[in-house]
Amino acid sequence: PARPEAAVRLLCPCGPVTAFVPWDGRRSANPVRFHSVPAFAAATDVSIDVPGRGKVVVDIGYGGTFYAFLSAEQLGLDVCSSKTRDLVSAASAVTEAVKKQFKLHHPESEDLAFLYGTILTDGKDAFSEEPTTNICVFADEQVDRSPTGSGVTARIALQYHKGLIQLNQTRTFRSSTTGSLFTGKAVKATKFGDYNAVVVEVSGEAFYTGTATFTVEDDDPLKYGFLFK
Repeated sequence: PARPEAAVRLLCPCGPVTAFVPWDGRRSANPVRFHSVPAFAAATDVSIDVPGRGKVVVDIGYGGTFYAFLSAEQLGLDVCSSKTRDLVSAASAVTEAVKKQFKLHHPESEDLAFLYGTILTDGKDAFSEEPTTNICVFADEQVDRSPTGSGVTARIALQYHKGLIQLNQTRTFRSSTTGSLFTGKAVKATKFGDYNAVVVEVSGEAFYTGTATFTVEDDDPLKYGFLFK
């Protein structure tokens, strides 16, 4: 720990991410923040045919993983007032359609070149002091309780790519499920492979939920791990 904040370097599946935690000498505090891996717009204004729902136009952004983004309005829904089940069903249909109709590319690892989910928004992408609301539906129709760290990162990258925000302009993002808030801003322009990318700072509240202790016993034959042939 270090005052006024401690840097905590995490190795995530997408690469190293540095988090910053306020420290007063006794305990950690809020807000915490992290700097993302390079984030970029993979594609914008892609027309996708969603079975049973018609054509929609999506943006695809990378913020540590790939997401498709579109306003819920395109699907006849409201991200703030529609039933969560309806939002999840629509977002999942978009995810499956994008997977079949658009090929993703990751500059460093094809293992990361897959669509993790779809984020439905209120369509308010232009810079504003007011929060913009979204819901992230990912993996096996799971819903994030937060605006989503990698999702906010990707959404900032898309907005920067489109010229809707500038470096160090802070936006606030709200989860439609819980109302929780993150802020995000592009703090550095960079390159990632052939992509023009940005490093994004995401900030929010964090609370302890538990600890874990791992033990290695001397007579454990697999204590150093193992490899598959």
